Amino acid sequence: MSARRIVSAIVVHGLLLAGAFMALLPFFWMVITSLKVPEDMFTMPPEWFPNPITFDAYERLFSLIPFARQFLNTLFVTVVIVLGQLLFSSMGAYAFARLRFPFREQLFLLFLATLMVPTVVTLIPTFIIIREFGWINTYMALIAPAALGSAFATFLLRQFMLTIPEELEEAAKLDGAGHPTIFFRIILPLVRPALAVVAVFAFIHFWNDFLWPLVAINSESMKVLTVGIATLAASHYGTDWGVLMAGSVLTVLPLVVVFFLAQRQIVEGIASTGLKG
Repeated sequence: MSARRIVSAIVVHGLLLAGAFMALLPFFWMVITSLKVPEDMFTMPPEWFPNPITFDAYERLFSLIPFARQFLNTLFVTVVIVLGQLLFSSMGAYAFARLRFPFREQLFLLFLATLMVPTVVTLIPTFIIIREFGWINTYMALIAPAALGSAFATFLLRQFMLTIPEELEEAAKLDGAGHPTIFFRIILPLVRPALAVVAVFAFIHFWNDFLWPLVAINSESMKVLTVGIATLAASHYGTDWGVLMAGSVLTVLPLVVVFFLAQRQIVEGIASTGLKG
């Protein structure tokens, strides 16, 4: 290896390590702050490792808000939305990729155009509809607006389905298979990498969703984690940073687990759909 390549590799790896350090530093600081006693949180110079280690912040967290209930609320709502998006977005993607009907391409472009509509524009109309149905402070208020699919997921799955040879479907039709059979028994098994990408992206997005749950839910027992953590930050008695960091650690932890479990599927799905380009 030439000297120029060695220097280039050192520079590139150095920049990557610096970027990784900057990205991980806030998470590391969040964890160690949650384990410190209050008087050590803002000492100068900062203590990089808590001494002594204490879990008092986690105990206070569970006493200040119904954290376990809010965690289960978030998990239930997120899982149902992800399953709904996987089903309905894949069905829409199949229709746009394989079915022949008038104005198919124009309707697909119109559907994609909804991605350019800011969430705040639809916030009030959605709230009025949910209120008219009597769903305020219910799980339906959190699930219904998002579970019927999304334009991004439909686009991603359609791009993947377009790469599947049509000969597979033609062979199935010769055996008497209809569209439902082809969709569930042939197409879905072949698009599993793309489904994994959609599932992970949707899980992360709706696990972290804040604005809509803040508007649709005001009952303490129905709140999700993001709203519950925000109430800790907005306390009239001042911000308890240890409790806030403890809540943030427990909120981020499931996302880290999901990402590492689905890491291989995410890479395969992104490479296959061309999302990286």
